[in-house]
Amino acid sequence: MNTTASFWEQGLLGKELFLTLTLGAVVKALLILVLGAIVARLVRRYLLNLSRSTRYVWIINEDTASTLYNLIVVIAVVYSFHALGVLSYEIAGTSISNLLTAVLVFYFSYVLAKKTKDYMIMSSPQQRLPEVQLKAKLFYYLVVTLAFFIALNIAGFTGRLSTLIAAAGITGIVLGFASQTVVSNFISGIFMYFDKPLKIGDPVEVAGYSGIVHDIRILSTRIRTWDGLLVRIPNEKLFNSEIKNLQKYPARRVDITVGIAYTEDAGRAIEVIKKTLDEMPYVLAEPEPAVFVSNLGDNSVNIAIRAWAPSEKWFDVRTQIVKRVKEALDEAGIEIPFPQRVNWFAEELRVRVEKEG
Repeated sequence: MNTTASFWEQGLLGKELFLTLTLGAVVKALLILVLGAIVARLVRRYLLNLSRSTRYVWIINEDTASTLYNLIVVIAVVYSFHALGVLSYEIAGTSISNLLTAVLVFYFSYVLAKKTKDYMIMSSPQQRLPEVQLKAKLFYYLVVTLAFFIALNIAGFTGRLSTLIAAAGITGIVLGFASQTVVSNFISGIFMYFDKPLKIGDPVEVAGYSGIVHDIRILSTRIRTWDGLLVRIPNEKLFNSEIKNLQKYPARRVDITVGIAYTEDAGRAIEVIKKTLDEMPYVLAEPEPAVFVSNLGDNSVNIAIRAWAPSEKWFDVRTQIVKRVKEALDEAGIEIPFPQRVNWFAEELRVRVEKEG
């Protein structure tokens, strides 16, 4: 270090131009600027060429190339001013140039992480949006955390890092007790990402609520109930609850029970119902619909209907089956009974009938 310093102060380079400003300092500052500009151009060109062939375009793209280009140029400017002695003053045991460089590295890393996160989310297809959102947020927090420690190192605080870590550890323990729910929700959100029990747009029943998944976030999941209410469920509660995804698989079974009178022919009723199901386009032929006598009730012979339908059409198919089966049984003259009661009296019941006139 001393050899380098003496080189810039020897001979003609050591000639003072203005106050303490020497020719060597000016030359050194210009060389830093030129080298910084060259390196910035090379990095930008390389990233632009790489963005045309890589599959990791979510991080290697024009925005990344421009951000790194600006970062290198600004850092070169800072160190050129340092070479001129403008930023050689010390604050808290480190030079102003180191502090500025650390701030710039952290700021540009934050910008890069944020742009990358937004790019990942915007370029993601709708069906993979929840998964990509979580990936993007994890990447964002990871980059910002690494940038923070790198900035500390650049600022010259590595010697005091152990003290900072110890203080952070004590603070972390205190905050851990105070924010254990937040941490638990965050970790549950990560587990939910790997488990993938639901995604945005899925109809679900969870934690006593039923509706459509409106949004999945790092700490909570929002569900729009069937009556139009927005319910926010913490991820910890969601992870520990039984989740019933009503549209996870492409097909779903419709279960309906129809009662006919004891005086009716059960076999004929089954044939009428099967014919009705065959005429419905959204009732799947495979698996084949099943129609059978399930049990003998108090007032009727109960016939079970098991028909499969596309998950997204399940509700429409169910309502249509109820409607059409009722109409078909009525047309066939098959009675659907209602509850009846026969009352027996211990003594003969006498009724007096009065005639008019």
